[in-house]
Amino acid sequence: MNDYTSMLITALAVLLSFLVVFLSIPTILRVAYYKNLFDEPGKRHIHKKRVPNLGGLGIFMGFLFTYSIFFDWFHFRPIPFLIPSLLVIFAIGIKDDILITAPMMKLLGQLLAAFIIVGFGDLRITDFHGFFGLQPDYFTSFFLTVLFIIFIVNGFNLIDGVDGLAAISGIISTLAFTIWFYFNDEIHLVVIGVILIGALLAFLYYNLFSETQKIFMGDTGSMIIGFLLSVFAIRFMELNAPNVRDTLNYTMTSAPAVTVGILIVPVIDTLRVFFLRLSHGNSPFVADKNHIHHRLLTLGLSHFQIAFVLGGVNIIFILLSFLLKDFGMLKLMALNLVIGFMVFYIPAILIRFKVKKIRNNGKI
Repeated sequence: MNDYTSMLITALAVLLSFLVVFLSIPTILRVAYYKNLFDEPGKRHIHKKRVPNLGGLGIFMGFLFTYSIFFDWFHFRPIPFLIPSLLVIFAIGIKDDILITAPMMKLLGQLLAAFIIVGFGDLRITDFHGFFGLQPDYFTSFFLTVLFIIFIVNGFNLIDGVDGLAAISGIISTLAFTIWFYFNDEIHLVVIGVILIGALLAFLYYNLFSETQKIFMGDTGSMIIGFLLSVFAIRFMELNAPNVRDTLNYTMTSAPAVTVGILIVPVIDTLRVFFLRLSHGNSPFVADKNHIHHRLLTLGLSHFQIAFVLGGVNIIFILLSFLLKDFGMLKLMALNLVIGFMVFYIPAILIRFKVKKIRNNGKI
C-alpha cells in the first residue's frame, strides 16, 4: 500500500468516525432527556448541574461503525477478538452509566474483556526488553498483560473527572502511538488510532464547547479509551521487542519506558492516588478527591485549563521519551517516573503556599 493510499484511508477513517459521533450525540441527548438519564451532582462529582453521561455510547458507535467498514473494505489484518472484548467493556460501562454497577462487578467485566483478547487473541507482553535479563513464560506473560490492561483501563476511568481531560489525554496518547505505527507501515493500527481520534474530537465539541448540548463520556467512554490504548501500548512494545525490531523503519529500544511517557497522565495519577490512599490506611479502590485534577481545581484552574495543562505535560513527556528512546529502558523508565511524580506533586506544594498565605493574611 503506497503512501497516498494510506493517507487517503487515514483521512477518510478519521472523517467518517468524526461525523458518526458528531451526528449521533444530539439523538443520544434527546433520549437521555426523555428517559431522565443524567449524571447527578453529588459529593463524588465536581459538576453542579445534571448532565447526560452517555457520550461513551456515541464514541463506541462511531468506532464500531467505522472500524467495521474499513476493515471489511480494505482487508486489513485485524487484531483478533478486539471487537468481542470491546463489547464487554461497552456492556459494563453502559450499565454503570445508567444503573450504577458495583465496583467488583465492573472489575470482573474488565477482567473478562482482558482475558478474551489476551487468551483468545494472544495479545501478550512476551518480552521484558532486557529487564535484568528476565524473560516471561506464558503464564507470567498472560498475567502481566491482563494486569496491564486493567491498570490502563482504570487509569483513564480515574482521570475522567473534569471536562475534556480523558478525551484530550486519549487523543494525545493515541496520536503518539499512531504516528509511530504510520512510519513503520502498521496501517491497520493507524486506522484504529485515527478512528478513535475522530470519535474523541467530535465528543470534545459537545463536552467542552457546546453550551446547550453538553454531555459526559461516562465510564463507557473512558474505559473504551483505556482499553484501546492498552492494546496500542502492547502492540508498540511487542513490535519493538529485541528479536523482531530489526525489521522496523524506526525502532524504540526503550519501548516500555517510552510507553510510560506516552501514558504519563493516567499512569502517574493512578499510582500517586493509590499510594496516598494506602499511606492513609484506606483501600486503594475507595474514591476520593486526591487526583491531580482535584488539586488543580483547588488552585482555581477551570476544566478547560486543567485539560490543556495536563495535555501539555503529556506532550512534553512524549517528546522527552521519543528523544531519549536509546537512553536505556531502566534509565528512561526511572527518569519518566521520577520526573512524573515531581511534576504531579507541584500542585500540592502550590496549595500549601496558598493556604499559608491565606492564614497569614487572616492573622494580619
